[in-house]
Amino acid sequence: MSLNNNLKKILIIDFGSQFTQLIARRIRELGVFSEIISHKKTNNLKIFKDVKGIVLSGGPLNVYQNHKIKFNKKIIELDIPILGICFGHQIISKIMGGKVKQSKFREFGLAKVKKKNNSLLVKNFFSKNNVNNVWMSHADQVSRLPKGFKIIASSKNSNLTIIENNKKKLYGVQFHPEVTHTDKGKILLKNFLFLICKAKRNWSSKQQKFKLIKSVRKQVGNVKVICALSGGVDSSVVARLINSAIGKKLTCIFVNTGLLRKNEENQVVNTFKKKLKMNLIYVDASNEFLNKLKNVSDPEKKRKIIGKLFIKIFEKYSRKIKKVKFLAQGTLYPDLIESKSVTGSQTSKIKSHHNVGGLPKKMKLKLVEPLKYLFKDEVRKLGLELKLSKEIISRHPFPGPGLAIRIPGIITKEKINILKEADCYFINHLRKYNLYHKIWQAYAALLPVKTVGVMGDNRTYEHICLLRAITSEDGMTADFFNFNKKFLQSISNKIINNIKGINRVVYDVTSKPPSTIELE
Repeated sequence: MSLNNNLKKILIIDFGSQFTQLIARRIRELGVFSEIISHKKTNNLKIFKDVKGIVLSGGPLNVYQNHKIKFNKKIIELDIPILGICFGHQIISKIMGGKVKQSKFREFGLAKVKKKNNSLLVKNFFSKNNVNNVWMSHADQVSRLPKGFKIIASSKNSNLTIIENNKKKLYGVQFHPEVTHTDKGKILLKNFLFLICKAKRNWSSKQQKFKLIKSVRKQVGNVKVICALSGGVDSSVVARLINSAIGKKLTCIFVNTGLLRKNEENQVVNTFKKKLKMNLIYVDASNEFLNKLKNVSDPEKKRKIIGKLFIKIFEKYSRKIKKVKFLAQGTLYPDLIESKSVTGSQTSKIKSHHNVGGLPKKMKLKLVEPLKYLFKDEVRKLGLELKLSKEIISRHPFPGPGLAIRIPGIITKEKINILKEADCYFINHLRKYNLYHKIWQAYAALLPVKTVGVMGDNRTYEHICLLRAITSEDGMTADFFNFNKKFLQSISNKIINNIKGINRVVYDVTSKPPSTIELE
């Protein structure tokens, strides 16, 4: 990500961690511009010209895989403060003469660390009892302290959990301060930025808006752009952003896939065409999508079919509009890291998003994805800067493949209609109980099994409706929302009594990880 080469920044060297962008996001939250670069692209030391501090990310490799790791050791000699996180901590230790070995006891999840020595890095980080809960995710550990370093904190299974060489401004932490599960993790990062790197606050949503508008203008030049508009937060912000950048050269295309929420097509057309006066083409392709998805049960195939058909429609309308060279879409960073690595590092693929890994290899249109390095809450702040209504900005996330990935197994019109009703009742119930804005994302899904029930004196054999509601800060990790019994009883009765085809309601109490937010 490079929005401005003149800003004093924190440079994050990525080794393929799922949380690399989360580090960048935390630093931006603290008001400092941050940039990510692959560990494979650090040979040219000129890139460190305006760098106030360096963070080495975690990653899925280990320090013994020398043929896969490229790290320019001259970076250590630049007299720029360096913070190594997890794998980055191990790299610093190995380069400086320490020893890294496989842990006898692996640490995944919460762990308690105890303070051993003072350090600017941990100012106000520990409790009065000198302990703190942190989030670990490692199978290797630093087993021998490098020369010139001292121990700052230890955990039960990792003696060298926090280390530092104050003279060389090198710091290492075995845990992940960037995730919300680490208590006061933001304080540790804040200490690194302001007490150690002496960084100045130079970043805000307003600055971000201007940089992104400038970046879009530079990328698309004087040609026309079409925008894939779904009506969700991400595509709405992209449409507004690009409209601010190039005005009438933008045409939004809203495709009704037949997999939308109840009445969504009417809401989108009214908002963008009538209220915001933007160029909008409405395409009803519901029959086309459902025909292509007929008898398809594999989730990856569903995503790729949907992605391919979207592109086919966009290319068709780009020919009608003429002189269109770019397709804009609301891809966010979590979409990218679950589908592929953004920086070319060894990030594990989790699933294909229809607008990332689900896109066909050959496309006639070039992509414009101005939000691809941002998280959902950052996008919401940007949307407010762009004067979008709070009604649009506060909507729960909705996946591009729509209800297709909330109906595991084969999709039918009957299932879609049943699910639309169930989802509508659930969301309206959340609003009635003033819970909608306390929840990051909520939805109903239809499971691919039927169960026996009894209604009156009659036997029923109908679908199971699964309800999911999660709390999250960025979509990278999530926990289920803890409804009270009264609410769950109420919504269960509402759905079963009003929707023919459902005789059982269950609530998903799984966090992310180990599960993802969507079912497929």
